[in-house]
Amino acid sequence: MRWIKHPHAVLLLDEIEKAHPDVFNLLLQVMDNGTLTDNNGRKADFRNVVLVMTTNAGVRETERKSIGLIHQDNSTDAMGEIKKVFTPEFRNRLDNIIWFDHLSGEVIHQVVDKFIVELQAQLDQKGVSLEVSQEARDWLAEKGYDRAMGARPMARVIQDNLKKPLANELLFGSLVDGGQVTVALDKEKNALTYGFQSAQKHKPEAAH
Repeated sequence: MRWIKHPHAVLLLDEIEKAHPDVFNLLLQVMDNGTLTDNNGRKADFRNVVLVMTTNAGVRETERKSIGLIHQDNSTDAMGEIKKVFTPEFRNRLDNIIWFDHLSGEVIHQVVDKFIVELQAQLDQKGVSLEVSQEARDWLAEKGYDRAMGARPMARVIQDNLKKPLANELLFGSLVDGGQVTVALDKEKNALTYGFQSAQKHKPEAAH
């Protein structure tokens, strides 16, 4: 187990409500004793491990629209749903339950920028520069965000609309020897457009 060698860590368990019941039994052992024993009898020290678990339980309850002009607090209903999903033994071992708001537009754009920076780092190795217009970034932010799923769809949107269109040009097209990529938005078609410029065009011709 990794924690035998690296006892100081943060362990993220995403959508914990989908875990097998055996996983909850293991977590009870960890939260009770601060250790976990595997099938070979080896013990992993979890005393310096921070467990962070996410869940979608109660999300629907918090998103219910209030009737009329008065804001309705649905947190009690959401906590009721959490109590249905997780046993008292499990809940009582948690230090805290934190409610997260939906991502803001600013944060979503930061996620887009993060993906573009990571892609540019990969393209740097091939001598390719990437320029994505602000309108194109806005389009990616809109397509890559889902209110229920958050920014999870963003990776697929970046893959389909940035990485795939570049792949053929990098392998067989104008970007084989490096170059420049410009990504913009066609407002009429509501789709991205791509401009590829080979680095060969900027190289001086060899002297004869």
